[in-house]
Amino acid sequence: MLWTNFRPFLSLLLLLLTPSLSLAAAPTSPPVSYTNTLIEQRADPHISKHTDGYYYFTATVPAYDSIIIRRSPTIQGLSSAPETTIWRRKSSGIGSNQVWAPELHYIDGKWYIYVALGVANEWHIRAFVLEGIGANPQTATWTEKGLVNTDWDTFSLDAHQFQVNGTRYLVWAQQEPSRTDENSSLLLAKLINPWTIQRPATVISRPLLAWERIGYKVNEGPATLQKNGKIFLTYSASATDSNYCMGLLTASLNADLLNAASWSKAQTPIFTSNANTKQYGPGHNSFTVSEDGQSDVLVFHDRGYPNITGDPLNDPNRRTRVQKIYWKADGTPDLGIPVPDGPTPVRLRSSALSSASGHEGYIRYYTGTSPSGTATLADQLFRIVTPGLAGGNTVSLESASRPGVYLRRSGTQVRFDVGSSSSSATFKSEASWARKEGLVDGKGVSFEAVGVTGQYLTLTGTSGGLLVAGVGGDQGQRGQATFYLE
Repeated sequence: MLWTNFRPFLSLLLLLLTPSLSLAAAPTSPPVSYTNTLIEQRADPHISKHTDGYYYFTATVPAYDSIIIRRSPTIQGLSSAPETTIWRRKSSGIGSNQVWAPELHYIDGKWYIYVALGVANEWHIRAFVLEGIGANPQTATWTEKGLVNTDWDTFSLDAHQFQVNGTRYLVWAQQEPSRTDENSSLLLAKLINPWTIQRPATVISRPLLAWERIGYKVNEGPATLQKNGKIFLTYSASATDSNYCMGLLTASLNADLLNAASWSKAQTPIFTSNANTKQYGPGHNSFTVSEDGQSDVLVFHDRGYPNITGDPLNDPNRRTRVQKIYWKADGTPDLGIPVPDGPTPVRLRSSALSSASGHEGYIRYYTGTSPSGTATLADQLFRIVTPGLAGGNTVSLESASRPGVYLRRSGTQVRFDVGSSSSSATFKSEASWARKEGLVDGKGVSFEAVGVTGQYLTLTGTSGGLLVAGVGGDQGQRGQATFYLE
């Protein structure tokens, strides 16, 4: 993919490392391998992995008229898995208009779907619950348990259940009667059973920040992820166009979750539109886990263009996407940016690790002649393009945050340049590498320069930069030319 707005330039590719180096262990969270877009025209996606080994998928369909379920033993397999319709819009009453954002959960031996349903010829949308009995939700017998009765009979949607320390909770979006100038806040309550809350509920977030109030004043689409002693609750904000974005609430797993003061709110969005990767309006997410159980996976929708004519809800092209979640040193999630179309990117961590600081060095995009500031996750994401620009058995390393920009050798130096399949033969060769088993550890990888036998992409311990150099039999040098994929 060409990044048409990017001007060719030279830069050093540097790693923030000290001169004192030791060899690092292989990562505990290997990369994921998926291809985006996962599923076209499916918004508000929910993917969960069940104890039977299958992934189950449900989402909003463009006609807003039914609830569908797919299943597959792999996340990628959901893209082509057959779809079963388990519920259709009614002719009258609740459920005779909008059918929005279904979520599928397995609770105490039964399936439950939380869904927002509307009424024909009215703006009357409420959270609703279905119950399914059977091993496979696609063939289960489904019955209606009814509305989730909350403290107010107002606009409500996006119900999500979760369990902490043996207690089940429901979180959802609802308009507060005393705040009619806002569209929805987030409310939380304990569950008495899967369709009944213990009232009164607690308001844990309102759309008070500027980025939550563009087009509409919205907090909606909550989802939860528990890790490192905390519960992370993501939500979506603003109108469902390119302004749609994600926020984050955090609480300790040992806190009183029904006390609003237990939740801290990020003051800036954690996931937003990205013009470089051509992804717009990312949001209404869910979380799942990779097939090997070692990586957390973000599931969300977005569009591939920023401009929409008319009401965004009438535009059918929100689509389901997936990408790996990374974790910061402080134990909080780092979602990075919505990655480009195509194969999911990876991080490349050097096997040379600073023993003094414990800092892990990652290959990172950089401009200028020396490093400055802290690299973002976006700077550290690369796609290993196969075959590489030179074709055959080669690979190329393309910046995920700046599609069309490739890591390229220039003599013994390394730089980033814009390239494509129409680049010169010289450029293609210099931007291509032979992927080898890690020189110091077979769990890692090494990259040998195409056309220069024995010359490898190498981390230098003295400057913290990358060079193309011979490594010989020296274990230190071989370690500097070995990288782990994450």
